[in-house]
Amino acid sequence: MLNTTYTVLSNECLAPDIFRMRLRGDTSPITAPGQFVNLRIDGLYLRRPISVCDAEGDVLTLIYKVVGAGTGKLSELRKGVVLDALSGLGNGFDITSSGRRPCLIGGGVGVPPMFLLAKRLIEAGQTPTIALGFNTASEVFYVQEFLDVGCEVRLATADGSAGERGFVTAVLPEAPSHYFACGPEPMLRAVYHALRCSGQLSFEARMGCGFGACMGCTCRTITGYKRICREGPVLRKEEILWEA
Repeated sequence: MLNTTYTVLSNECLAPDIFRMRLRGDTSPITAPGQFVNLRIDGLYLRRPISVCDAEGDVLTLIYKVVGAGTGKLSELRKGVVLDALSGLGNGFDITSSGRRPCLIGGGVGVPPMFLLAKRLIEAGQTPTIALGFNTASEVFYVQEFLDVGCEVRLATADGSAGERGFVTAVLPEAPSHYFACGPEPMLRAVYHALRCSGQLSFEARMGCGFGACMGCTCRTITGYKRICREGPVLRKEEILWEA
């Protein structure tokens, strides 16, 4: 974890309430796809955790959804604003377990961390398939970006307005070697039961501190409760115990 600053390069709307922010600063704390940064926003007590979409050179890319006061203020920031951040937080995805036919699965705002993961897998010589799930066509983003880096893209929308009709489980490939998933807990639970192979799941949670001090975000596992912000957000399929 590094306390650092980032300068806003751009902050644009990709879809309703979905924004992409590019920042310039030290990206070296980001050592694995799936990690996040915790941003201080003027006027708010708690920082806001945002997953990392991409980290290339000195440019950090974040994609976030406006859901409240914090992300609302974030969406109003313009080029040149300097943000205080805790960077390189959390336990990311381990690509050494991917095998030859990895499957990436992203639902809604769980899609962004899949992008850096896809790039790292392709750099390692793998050929990932990514399954993307959204509610409707107007919410879809980053399909072309995944195609551009060399992924096979499968798209599902709940209302059938883009791609296949149904949830993301409707477009999962058969017999992947390993899977990586990020999205709301109902989606993660469905993927867990749908695929037999081993996998890694990135959990969303409301975080207080973002680095393991407050114990406010926990997940039950076979070895006890783990903090999503510290031991997670990525946990292995085999260690998760779902609450009834």
